[in-house]
Amino acid sequence: MQWPDADLRNLRPGQILETNSYMLEKLVDACGGTCSRHAPVADDVERIHQAVKTAFADGYSIVLILGGSSAGSEDFSRRVVERVGEVLLHGVTIMPGKPVVVGAVDRQPVFGIPGYPVSAIIAFEQFVRPLLLSMQAMREDLRPVVTVEPTRKIASKLGLEEFVRVKLGEVDGRYVATPLPRGAGLITSMTEADGIIRVSDNAEGLNEGQPVEAELLRPLSAVRDTIVVVGSHDNTLDVLADQLKATHGRFSLSSSHVGSMGGLMAVKKGLCHLAGSHLLDTSDGSYNISYLRRYLPEHPVRLVHLVEREQGLIIAKGNPRGIQGIQDLVRPDVAFINRQGGSGTRILLDDKLRRLGLAPEAILGYDHEEFTHMAVAVAVLSGTADAGLGIYAAARALGLDFIPVVTEKYELVIPERHFMSEKIQVLLEIIQSRGFRKRVADLGGYSTEHTGQIVI
Repeated sequence: MQWPDADLRNLRPGQILETNSYMLEKLVDACGGTCSRHAPVADDVERIHQAVKTAFADGYSIVLILGGSSAGSEDFSRRVVERVGEVLLHGVTIMPGKPVVVGAVDRQPVFGIPGYPVSAIIAFEQFVRPLLLSMQAMREDLRPVVTVEPTRKIASKLGLEEFVRVKLGEVDGRYVATPLPRGAGLITSMTEADGIIRVSDNAEGLNEGQPVEAELLRPLSAVRDTIVVVGSHDNTLDVLADQLKATHGRFSLSSSHVGSMGGLMAVKKGLCHLAGSHLLDTSDGSYNISYLRRYLPEHPVRLVHLVEREQGLIIAKGNPRGIQGIQDLVRPDVAFINRQGGSGTRILLDDKLRRLGLAPEAILGYDHEEFTHMAVAVAVLSGTADAGLGIYAAARALGLDFIPVVTEKYELVIPERHFMSEKIQVLLEIIQSRGFRKRVADLGGYSTEHTGQIVI
């Protein structure tokens, strides 16, 4: 049975669109099957039980129960399958998709599909898809694989095989992988992925640059047209990626946020086409150049100015803690959220603390780290922290207050061998465009007066 599509105008705060059934319907279609979507059923074992019985009575070969599958006491799918048939397994050692339920009703398969979208996709592909193809005597075509090297360390849980969605790019004849956000509810991590890395259940993750196989979700031709950025995070990179997609659909941009020093090391190891950096030389107040001379003396690079930006303390709306500046971070009633070691923001903070004679260990939360300015802002918005050092654009995006600390330069480090490539020249053309500058200015906290200028 079909039910009317949701009226977007009538959505209330806290409601979300039901999309899993539409997504799974298309996945079934791709396997040569057909399916019907049933109207939503409330979290009531008896009502779900009747819906499953009716489906099998109507002659359906497989029944998928969407949502209601979890590791907790409110697992409706398992309870329903137990009532109408036999539970073959509940919970598997994969992530996402761990809570999946597999059962049988009079030898007919029934699945409890997790409600998080990415979990639902992984559960379908690992359990339902092979069964559907087998029932039709169709061969399962395995995805092509390619050997890739992660642009940063990928941590994983021992005992669980993890399906990590990644963006891929080709750098100097090698394929590199940038992990996408890994939440089971982040459907964009599937729509934007070029491939999937399966981290073994007997490993605690992968090291940066460690060769590993990735299943391809897109052709290698698209991978070769991806610009790989590693280094410091800035919101203008998202604008740049969007502008690139809109004006030159052939190319895409993939960014991995490991901090400015991490970006320079990625350039040194040949893991990226360019790196974002805002490394302050505390001896003279300059940015980036002294670090290039120190860490990349044998690697010819070009330095392109992207923006000047306001960096400061992101605090809750209305400043309920009465925070006035860096000196207040050592107060016992102020919880701080930090950026990771090696980031330009961390170097800036440590320099300010040194000049004020303040000990880092006196700050509650100094060792609590995030990898992006937006993550810092989210921590403040959620109340996890009272303050964090970040850019004004991140504070403004979430409606938070901001205390300016410094205006800094954010620049792009580009290896000389990539500078004249078509990809980089297209990127520079966008950076120097009026449209890009306007969109950046609209974010707030940026100056584009020198945007696009080649520093060295």
